[in-house]
Amino acid sequence: MRKLLLAIHAMLRIRSPFDGCRFYSLLDRDDRTHAAARATWVSILSPAGAASLITSNYVLVESFALIRARLGIDAVRELNDAMLPVVVSHWVTEQDQAAAVNAVLTSGRRGLSLVDCSSFQVMRRLGIRRAFAIDRHFREQGFDLLPDIAAEDR
Repeated sequence: MRKLLLAIHAMLRIRSPFDGCRFYSLLDRDDRTHAAARATWVSILSPAGAASLITSNYVLVESFALIRARLGIDAVRELNDAMLPVVVSHWVTEQDQAAAVNAVLTSGRRGLSLVDCSSFQVMRRLGIRRAFAIDRHFREQGFDLLPDIAAEDR
């Protein structure tokens, strides 16, 4: 069985309304990547897809905050009750966090978040090479995005 990081990033830049996390785009039917994300989600969950869906506790905190702020508590319930039961959450370790903080501070890049960098660390620790994500930073870090949901570089 393949491992696939379900890397869900909530990019909270107010001037960029199309940035959003994978969970968000799955729940928001008006999101421009909803159809592709939904089709990929269904494919991943099919017996032929045979992938393990993995995320981190940092990603979940960020996703809950974004979804509640933009879509409301009912969408958070749908995430929790219908989607998260098929996702394994890995806790960011102290070492992961230290490496992620170092990466953020070293890069000096405005759009690279602590959640992004912690996801990269968790992926490396678990030997995961592919992500269900729309964030170009994954590509920049050498990870593969699922091709049918890869968004244009932002």
